[in-house]
Amino acid sequence: MADKKIAAIQAKLQESSRDFQKLESDMAGTIEARQRLDAQLSENQQEFEGLKAHNTVFKLIGPGLVPQDQAEARANVQKRLEFIKSEITRVEKQIKDQDAVASKKKDEIMALQREFQALQPPSAVPAK
Repeated sequence: MADKKIAAIQAKLQESSRDFQKLESDMAGTIEARQRLDAQLSENQQEFEGLKAHNTVFKLIGPGLVPQDQAEARANVQKRLEFIKSEITRVEKQIKDQDAVASKKKDEIMALQREFQALQPPSAVPAK
């Protein structure tokens, strides 16, 4: 009977470990997405910092550059910044949620390990 219980706990422990590894992998992907968004945000914020009123702004349309109204270009970049910031907020929530799920899975694994160890027969330590 104890052998069946040990085998069942061992199988559940392996399954939980695989689940935890998948969660960790998913979180790494989400963190990479967050880093890309940070880079985009920084790049877009710097895009118009040095722009003076007399500078010409061009927009890439197809294979060519076409002059664009500076106010329109600034409005487009501002919309892009707002979108990136909202995506950062969404991804940060996703990271927080994934971290909570991973933490619960880690606690589950630790509980299974303790249960598994408790069912193991005591090791025979030779007396000296």
